[in-house]
Amino acid sequence: MIIDCHGHYTTAPAGLQAFRQGQIAGLADATLPSPLAPRVSDDEIRASLEGAQLKFSRERGTDLTIFSPRASAMAHHIGTQTTSIAWARACNDLIARVCALYPRNFAGVAQLPQSPGADLGASIAELERCVNELGFVGINLNPDPSGGHWTSAPLTDRFWYPLYEKMVEFDLPAMVHVSSSCNANFHATGAHYLNADTTAFMQFITSDLFRDFPTLRFVIPHGGGAVPYHWGRYRGLAQDLGRPTLEHGLLGNVFFDTCVYHRPGIALLLDVVPIDNILFGSEMVGAVRGIDPRTGHHYDDTKRYIDALGLDDDTRAKIFERNALRVYPRLAAVAGLAVAT
Repeated sequence: MIIDCHGHYTTAPAGLQAFRQGQIAGLADATLPSPLAPRVSDDEIRASLEGAQLKFSRERGTDLTIFSPRASAMAHHIGTQTTSIAWARACNDLIARVCALYPRNFAGVAQLPQSPGADLGASIAELERCVNELGFVGINLNPDPSGGHWTSAPLTDRFWYPLYEKMVEFDLPAMVHVSSSCNANFHATGAHYLNADTTAFMQFITSDLFRDFPTLRFVIPHGGGAVPYHWGRYRGLAQDLGRPTLEHGLLGNVFFDTCVYHRPGIALLLDVVPIDNILFGSEMVGAVRGIDPRTGHHYDDTKRYIDALGLDDDTRAKIFERNALRVYPRLAAVAGLAVAT
């Protein structure tokens, strides 16, 4: 089986966005009523996927996608904690419906109702709901709910510990994933996303987080941002700072996906990062939707790049399936899979 660890519902039916627009309108005019729950039919869900994610998955030969709400639309900086609670719940409920309609194709990952300056109580409650009631297998964790202004504590700060305790209790991983940027200096998908991936890795290097939580697991998306390209820099910084080596200090807890949109980048990732720490991902349909004129294929067809590297069967099995089942242990039960060792 080929498992894509990084998919977002970027093609959600219009009813979801209508709900969001109603929320935003209410923030500008308090006299407006709260928007009704999104009105989306099963047929609308099917139509939104059959011509997009499912179509591409079938064409490219992938089987199961770990699927979450659209990352750029989380927009935790909009409104209040109450706004984020209602928005996260609406988005997660729609993901649950996708998974119910296509249980062989999708497994759910939760959006949390984070909000700048708010505590994590609401996020913990939504995590519990999504695991216990919706059967989700992971969460997306935004290290910067401010939308590009970085007003939150580092991911290694004790502020986050109550959430990490719940992740450990449920044996649940988090993908570190920011949302849209409201800072004009940082383009969302071209800068803010990759900045956050790189920043999270450096925060992990300089902390004792994984001594406190030995089984805590994070997936850093987009191939780890700048990390693989500057692997020597981070090894050297860890050494200069008197930190454990990357292998001993981080790589039992930190993993990378393959959302890198050219073959040389994928080759570098696999050459630098241990294979046991790499999960196949494409973020399809996502940040880059066009066709590369040099190849005639979509940029986000990352399976094609991996296939072209001539990897042995064991390496392919780790990247495409076994690593995902280790990092997302709830996935096997949800998808009816056996965990290979």
